[in-house]
Amino acid sequence: MSEIVTSPRTKAKAKTEKPRLYKVILLNDDYTPREFVVKVLMAVFHMSEDEAYRVMMAAHQLGACVVAVFTRDVAETKATEATEEGRRKGYPLMFTTEPEQ
Repeated sequence: MSEIVTSPRTKAKAKTEKPRLYKVILLNDDYTPREFVVKVLMAVFHMSEDEAYRVMMAAHQLGACVVAVFTRDVAETKATEATEEGRRKGYPLMFTTEPEQ
């Protein structure tokens, strides 16, 4: 009689990693009006007026400020949208993204 060798099937579980997060950073400039920056923060990042003012002032005093943290696609989309708002009005308003540590 022939011997049949069977081995147990192993189930491979896929490990899903949490997506890496990215910071959206507001860079200070000396030309964009503060009121405009507050309006952009409220429109693009859905901040209250007080919160947007605090973020704008932090960037003004420190040179840059983290606005929010998102997944890469969302962070890049929001940074681009906010930067383009400034460009449309002729201001050098700039938002960037970088990986969170």
